[in-house]
Amino acid sequence: MLEGPLHRTDPRQLRIVHCVRAPIGGIFRNVLDLAAAQTASGHLVGIVLDSLTGGDFEADKIAAAAPHLALGITRLPMPRTVNPMDLLTGWRVFQTVRALAPDILHGHGAKGGSFARIVGTLLSATQKPVARFYSPHGGTLHYAKKSLAGRVFFTVERMLERLCDGIIHVSRYEATTYLDKVGTPRCRASVIVNGLRPEEFAEVMPNKDAADLLFMGMMRELKGTDVLIRAIALVRDRTGVAPSANLLGEGQDRAAYERLARDLGLDGAVRFLGSKPTREGFAMGRVMVVPSRAESMPYIVLESIAAGMPLIATRVGGIPEIVGSASRALVEPGNVEAMASMITETLCDPNAAHAKAMDARKALRERFTVEHMASSVEWLYFRALARRRGTKEAGATPSLQTAD
Repeated sequence: MLEGPLHRTDPRQLRIVHCVRAPIGGIFRNVLDLAAAQTASGHLVGIVLDSLTGGDFEADKIAAAAPHLALGITRLPMPRTVNPMDLLTGWRVFQTVRALAPDILHGHGAKGGSFARIVGTLLSATQKPVARFYSPHGGTLHYAKKSLAGRVFFTVERMLERLCDGIIHVSRYEATTYLDKVGTPRCRASVIVNGLRPEEFAEVMPNKDAADLLFMGMMRELKGTDVLIRAIALVRDRTGVAPSANLLGEGQDRAAYERLARDLGLDGAVRFLGSKPTREGFAMGRVMVVPSRAESMPYIVLESIAAGMPLIATRVGGIPEIVGSASRALVEPGNVEAMASMITETLCDPNAAHAKAMDARKALRERFTVEHMASSVEWLYFRALARRRGTKEAGATPSLQTAD
């Protein structure tokens, strides 16, 4: 019998375990938001995640969240690539999750999703029924449909559908991509967009020494940092003045981007400042730039709009679902010339940029909230668990965006 905070006292109280590999970026933000909202609703929540990824910034986030989660946070080594070590990690995940005795096992990303579905199935076969959920967050869907790696991963995704009670996509774009690359899911699939907390809609004013442009994200090719750097150089070549930029974040390609900035003569204009807390970072720039080559439903776009920042972003993934597909703030991914032109246009008329930002903020507040996200996910949990237990489904149906 479990004692203390682990003991269930409410029949509607769920034991929920989230499994995710990397404690970084929007995927971890989504997990932390869900865990906090589910805890506030009275559920017992825990997280299992990688111990190999992240630095002091991520460690501080984990340390701050752990005391509030009844089932705690467990870190295990989970290499990013497919690795023989995955067998040992899978066994350790199984042992950890079995001790937590979840009703719900929710995997996020490719590796976290694989562990959750396999472990949840094994637990259901040996103990009580466990409802298994999977949120891709892009993940394997970023691979090209006809590439060798893509064909392998999409085949694995197809096989794992039989071990899943529900797929939760964070954007309609992701759901459509899944249909195209993997096929019609054999389990239920829904679209539940990411949400923001009420306090995140407070406007952030730039510091006196704020740069013209701000980038916040992982330093990797997928995020298009090189496109932004080249666009800044092109603006300088066209106008004679390079806009200043603060680039915040870490990642495997940071050193390469620092070399690129030096090679293009942008040492004085482009600064690499490492990771910062989100709203502290927002005050370090006047215009947010999201030059990604691929995305699903990026939190940085949601957060910067909520903070009242003018935005320049690429027309990829779920970004058009946030700002509107016809928005002039969107440019084609990888297009340095188009990015440079949009930077020039935005910086030349800051009053117009601010007015557009205020309109976007108002529209966002009506659509993207943590409350809606968490309540919709919770309803899916109860529905799936009721099916597995053969009991009546509990609760009223929320306003779900479905991709069934």
